[in-house]
Order: sequence, then C-alpha cells, then structure tokens
Amino acid sequence: MYKFEPLLKQTLWGGDKIIPFKHLDVQMENVGESWEISGVKDHETIVADGPDKGKSLNQLVSEQKELLVGADNYQRFGDEFPLLIKFIDACQDLSIQVHPSDETAHRQGKQRGKTEMWYCLGSASEENTKPKLYNGLKQQITPEQYKEMVEHDTIIDALAQYEVHEGDVFFIPAGRIHAIGAGCFVTEIQQTSDVTYRIYDYKRKDKNGNYRELHTKEAAESINYTVLPNYRTEYQLSQNEGTQVVTCPYFTTAVYDLNEPMTLDYSELDSFVILIAVKGSGTLSADGKTIPFQMGDTVLLPATTKEVKVEGTVKFLETYV
Repeated sequence: MYKFEPLLKQTLWGGDKIIPFKHLDVQMENVGESWEISGVKDHETIVADGPDKGKSLNQLVSEQKELLVGADNYQRFGDEFPLLIKFIDACQDLSIQVHPSDETAHRQGKQRGKTEMWYCLGSASEENTKPKLYNGLKQQITPEQYKEMVEHDTIIDALAQYEVHEGDVFFIPAGRIHAIGAGCFVTEIQQTSDVTYRIYDYKRKDKNGNYRELHTKEAAESINYTVLPNYRTEYQLSQNEGTQVVTCPYFTTAVYDLNEPMTLDYSELDSFVILIAVKGSGTLSADGKTIPFQMGDTVLLPATTKEVKVEGTVKFLETYV
C-alpha cells in the first residue's frame, strides 16, 4: 500500500481557502487543487513513507512494471501511470472547458485526450450559497453557433447547470463541455493528461492584466454536440456494498459506504486499485500491513494485492483501470 505526498497547486481562480484535509495541517492560502496521485511529467507525486519513500510514482512503475499496475496496463501505458487523482476546491468559478478524445488529440499533435469524473464532497462555500457546476449542453448548437456564443459571451446560456450536493457524481467523457462553479469541492479521477481547451473565462485577467488564452478552434474540433436529458450520474447507494457509478475504457469507479468490516477481493483483477476516503475514518489492512484510512487519504494498492480489509465507519471511492 502506497501513500504519496500531495502536490498543492495554486491557480488563478483560487482564493484564500484551505482544503480541509488532514494532510494540509498548515494554512495554505490560494491553493485550489491537491494532486494526490500523479504521473504527469514534471508533476509526479512522491512516495510518502516506507521502503520506497522518496521515489516518484513513475519510478515505481518502471521498477515494478506489471507487479504494480497489472500486465495489461503495463503493456498499454508503459512506465507512465494511467490515472491522475485530485481534490479540487473551487473558490471562484473555473473556466468553461472541454477536453479532446484520444483520436482528436492525436490529430492535434497531443499525446492523448482526457476523460474524467467528479465525485462531489459537499460545499466549501458559505452556508447560504448553493454551489453549482456546468456539465454538457442543454440545447442543440452548431460549431458555428458555438464560436458566435463565445465571441458574444453567451456560451453559458447553452450549458446544463446543476446545483451540487454531497455524493453527486458527474462523468465527463472527452468532448463534453464542463466547468466547476465557486464553492464546489470535488474529487476528480481522470486520464493522465493535461490537455485542456479553455472555452470561456468570464473576461478575467491574470496577474499581468492579460486575458487568459482561449482555445476556440481546438475546442470546436473537440466538442461533442450531442444533447442529453441528464448529465448527473444517477445511482442508489447501499450501505456495506460497492455501488459502481462509472465504467469506461479509462477507469472503473465504485462508491462504498461502510459501517462494518468488509474484505475487498481483488484476486481476479489484473490492475492496481486506488482507494480514496471521502468521509469518516477507519483502517486498511493488506499484505500484512495496517494503515489509517480517513477523509482525505488516497491509497494505491499494487496489482499484486489480492485482498484488503476495510474497518471503521468510512465512505470511499474505489477506482482502477
């Protein structure tokens, strides 16, 4: 079992907020993202303790290969870890964005696209405000209309908006327009990719007084213009059982809400597993080792782990490729 030192990211849209997790035990102003597990080049997380303390995530992959990530995953991704796990505290509205598919990204000269999901952790905003986010189109538009709406600052009018509640899940396949609103507090699971096309940024300026670059042309090539009736992932959570909420070619994610011990069996799974505690506390026991597991903890289980026992009153996400 591996825990990593999180990478705390200061962003343009960050405010004077503290991400309320135990590993941020000092006041960190203007921090908007905590990258929990990352194999992104030049932004790799480092093992926090144990015999491999100080090693980067991709160093672990290159040393352990299929023993860490699974045979199929190692053949598919090589020495780059395939998932990026974040906590995001949106102190201001994030820019309206879209990510390309792998196919579109390749045409545009990028290594890969990005598919992701959000699990909402509740509100980090003031009590009387209701955080919202955008996910998907609510009306049919053409690429030409999209460009006109960006130019005339009306693109938000075409987007589906959702009030955010704890436990909400939003799947964001490549091509779906999306944005996190002020006060939203989410866990993000995504492909290892930093390809993001900024569609609209509310006319905000950076520290030098310049508008941030918009990627209107690349975004127009990437957007899936299909309109769906509902973009929130609907699911019924059962206590002391795993509830699968997302499955796609890049990751599978389930939610667990436990108040009694449970042993998770991975003997037939040829993949690493990541467990992300989103509420409560408990312990994880695997391979002769027991570690604390509480809100804010993100733990990587190697593909060689056959089972893990979870004890305590804890809600967590389970994700793997």
